[in-house]
Amino acid sequence: IINLYTVLNLISFLNIFTMVLHNFFVLLFVAVLFSVVLSAVLHNWLSRLGLPFLSLPFILCFWLILLVTKEFSAIDLSMRNVYWINEMYAVGDNRLVGFVMFMENLNIPPLVATFFRALSSVFFQNNILAGLLIAIGILIHSRILFSLLIVGFLSAYAFNDLVKAYDSGINYYLLGVNFMMVSVAIGSFFVIPSFYSYLWAIISVPLTFIMVIGLGKIMLVWTLPVFSLPFCITVLFLLFFFMLRTNNKRLVLTPMQFFSPEKNLYNYLNNKERLNNKYFYRFQLPFLGQWMVSQGYDGSITHKGEWSKALDFIIVDEELKTYSGKGTEPENYYCFNKPVLAPADGFVQEIIDYVEENEIGRVNKEQNWGNSIVIRHAEGLYTKMSHLRKDSFRIKTGDYVHKGDIIAAVGNSGRSPEPHLHFQVQATPFIGSKTIEYPFAFYIRSNENKRIIKNYDHPSETDIVSNVIANSSLKKAFEFLPGYRMTVRARGFEEESWEVLTDAWNQSYLFCYETNATAYFESNEAFFYFTAFYGERNSLLYHFYISAYKIFLASEKSLITNDIFPFQLSAGGIIKWLQDFIAPFYIFGRLHYESRNEIHGDDLFDASVIVKSKQMMQFLTVKKLVSESEIGIKNNEVISFNVALNNKSIKAECSRRY
Repeated sequence: IINLYTVLNLISFLNIFTMVLHNFFVLLFVAVLFSVVLSAVLHNWLSRLGLPFLSLPFILCFWLILLVTKEFSAIDLSMRNVYWINEMYAVGDNRLVGFVMFMENLNIPPLVATFFRALSSVFFQNNILAGLLIAIGILIHSRILFSLLIVGFLSAYAFNDLVKAYDSGINYYLLGVNFMMVSVAIGSFFVIPSFYSYLWAIISVPLTFIMVIGLGKIMLVWTLPVFSLPFCITVLFLLFFFMLRTNNKRLVLTPMQFFSPEKNLYNYLNNKERLNNKYFYRFQLPFLGQWMVSQGYDGSITHKGEWSKALDFIIVDEELKTYSGKGTEPENYYCFNKPVLAPADGFVQEIIDYVEENEIGRVNKEQNWGNSIVIRHAEGLYTKMSHLRKDSFRIKTGDYVHKGDIIAAVGNSGRSPEPHLHFQVQATPFIGSKTIEYPFAFYIRSNENKRIIKNYDHPSETDIVSNVIANSSLKKAFEFLPGYRMTVRARGFEEESWEVLTDAWNQSYLFCYETNATAYFESNEAFFYFTAFYGERNSLLYHFYISAYKIFLASEKSLITNDIFPFQLSAGGIIKWLQDFIAPFYIFGRLHYESRNEIHGDDLFDASVIVKSKQMMQFLTVKKLVSESEIGIKNNEVISFNVALNNKSIKAECSRRY
């Protein structure tokens, strides 16, 4: 659309006219058609590389128009629009001309005037008023983008002053369309804004200088303007260069485009941990109940070198002893013969089941790993559990196992002075493969009388950990399957009808037919949580979104679930604008969310549940309560939710529609 608009705008700007009017429209139609075809072709070609086509269709199309019009006797170029005051007079007579001339003659620093002129050139203008209006619009839309316009402008001026590339000064069009746009594209649009993106925005300016001068010399042969071709080539080359990196932690390409640098940044920071289920296989702990980590990653005993990213698990009592009685026999140890579970679905790759048990205190260094099992979960992703008991295996090589299936029992085989369970993740299918760092999806850590929910993390040495056990009522209440419908009523609101739908990427979302609002969500064995909201905030769906932003689906009454909302959901104002300006470098404001479950009834798996949540704004170390919510669950369904917000109480009743 931008390329089509630009073609039409430039054709009108250059005022291509004919003696016979219909000849002009024939050429216009051909130009637009060519631009459409060229856009489709370039998009198909460049999208395979993950690259945008930018304004290349406009450039190529308009070059073609400029060249062919020289050969058409019925078509010529007019210079009438060069005299823009005449055009301004035609639009708004002397008053508009006088106001524009007043702005042109303002006593402002030359550098500031040049900035506004350069900005106006993005829309093929050359006056301070147009640049000022564009600057105000950009500032309102995005503070990050506005700051990068200044960064690109000053970098171009400084570099030109250093190398004296243009003794007479860089023209406004080159400043705006190339240097400033490159800075914006690399610093904030195609890359998540950060210190490193700003640094690359500055580095991109000298690269663009080379492109501008070199391509300008080449285009001069055919008397064609260079337009924004340097911008296109610099951005495409840099983006492709960024894609070739193996370490993407410091400079992150925008994973999902929200067409706002602030939204791109805040959503990225917000989803970096919340959407780990998109990037990691969901492993659970390979046992039942609470176990202690006796040796963690980079352990001092055996977890060293290529085998450092492994975990040893044992069971301890209240005195942290691993056995009862004398502890001279394997059977005295709490973890001996306890079931070992499959950490995730997969195929049994290899089994060793012939190594005898050790006497307590002795180790078998010749058969280091003892009885072991390797499970293939995906190509290049395997788990191995070792030191298992001989003849305890319930599966064989080639079998398919499901997460949580009992596959064997803990033993004391191999290099194991006492019974324990060794667990590691590896990239190859062999016994003895080197380890890789990989997280468990969800588990509960119990240390110092505190129980904490851990997401996509690995436990440390001495941690006491256990798997998450879902509450069936909570699990079923938030099992929003496609086709699920709900009617929601609240005083002061129009009745809303919600339905669970899926998009082309198989992402589920709640859709409100009355407001057209959508709330995307994810659900797994441990959590229900919303990932994005689009639509009217003064709607019941939005209030449900902030109430059920992240809900722990277990019966752990004392556990608090914490999360952070995207910062753009916070109220506007000077503080928010200040945060936007410095967000690429430092985040001082956060919109917090926390929830906890209250179970009512004797049977934890068939009880009524109230989910209580809070939303709090934090600036530096100061927290302020924004709203409180309660969600009522009965008979495995959400029946109500209440929100206290800005001295206003919203009480909504929910009923499922069949």
